[in-house]
Amino acid sequence: NSTPSASPTRATAALTKPGGNNLRLPAKCKPGDMIYLDHLTTTPPLPEVFDAMQPWLRGGFGTPTSLHKLGLEARDAIDESRTCLAKLLNAAEPEEIIFTSSGTEAINHAVKGAALANRRFGTHIVTTGIEHPAVLGSIAWLEKQGFSSTQVGVDDQGRVDSGALAQAMTDETILVCLHHANHDLGTVQSITDVAELTGARSIPLFVDATASGGWLPIDVQQLGVNLLALAPHRFYGPKGVGVLYKNRRARVEKLHHGGMQENEFRAGTENVAAIAGSGVAAEHAKAALAQGAAHAAKLQVRLLKGIRQAVEGVHLNGPEPDDGRLPHQLNLSTEGVEGEGQALMLDMQGVAIAAGAACTTRSMRLPPALLAIGRDADLAKGTTLWGIGRDTTEAEIDLAVESFAVVTARLRSMTPAH
Repeated sequence: NSTPSASPTRATAALTKPGGNNLRLPAKCKPGDMIYLDHLTTTPPLPEVFDAMQPWLRGGFGTPTSLHKLGLEARDAIDESRTCLAKLLNAAEPEEIIFTSSGTEAINHAVKGAALANRRFGTHIVTTGIEHPAVLGSIAWLEKQGFSSTQVGVDDQGRVDSGALAQAMTDETILVCLHHANHDLGTVQSITDVAELTGARSIPLFVDATASGGWLPIDVQQLGVNLLALAPHRFYGPKGVGVLYKNRRARVEKLHHGGMQENEFRAGTENVAAIAGSGVAAEHAKAALAQGAAHAAKLQVRLLKGIRQAVEGVHLNGPEPDDGRLPHQLNLSTEGVEGEGQALMLDMQGVAIAAGAACTTRSMRLPPALLAIGRDADLAKGTTLWGIGRDTTEAEIDLAVESFAVVTARLRSMTPAH
């Protein structure tokens, strides 16, 4: 855990209401510790992950393409991690796992590569307007190359109607892109229903699982997907590595040229340390999947109940807990405040959350997912995202709720309308 950027004294002073009413926040669980509730954005690497990476940052500096001992050892490490990721996803064979530099690159390669490889069959892509920016950005790039796309709407919970997806498909459709769980709303989609539709028409299906990987069970064979992206840093692995599952029958154009790496699919020297760490993270995710999800789901209910009791005018975006929602995530919009202010004031007290839209917090643009489900633009500005971890405690949840109530009251007191 990191150390808060402001001392309790400074933070308390910042939250003192003019006129003498001292809105003092509760003491933290451990002096100087951060209550980290931003696990949807990223997770701290497990100690075992760190240990697995160390040898490749020190003596094991060989390039996997080299024929000498150091190269062969590096290649073995990559192959072992590839097997671990294949087991996590139940891929038919390890060679269906491609390592990239990030989840974003995996998404780009899947969307652009599949569209380019299937161009002779058509140029139409079907997706939704609440996909990850990497998906929508890739499709926007493809449109400049002559492709077209249709964005299917969602209901007020962020769910996609498979019937609407079916209607959007045409004889020109060569790719359907859909998230497994929405990175903003936490809504889990019925991928098997969509896969039945795409499979019947022999249309490739790409699934973005960067928000759900390591938290929800994902069986690519059972789901019937052709391509899928993961981000190991979202399930206690390292940054600097992404995972692309590519069914061995899927047609995908190469986007990186110049080398024979990744089964001749992605040129470029592999990040051996990060790949080794991602394999260990995958092993732990598979072993701890049910227990970790159950623990997070219990705290998710506690957090939502606590905030609803402590603060008026809070709206949950997306489904209720245990109703097709990620077990470790909440998206809340609060009346009369801005989410950025809430997140910054909580950070001063050692509580880390995210504000705005996942992956675009710094831009502070209105989250497209909230507008898509019909949230008022003013209310959407008051959005915060909460990500619970495997090691989050009830005490941390309760203290975060108290802190959230205090900072919200303070922000509202500074707003003329309140």
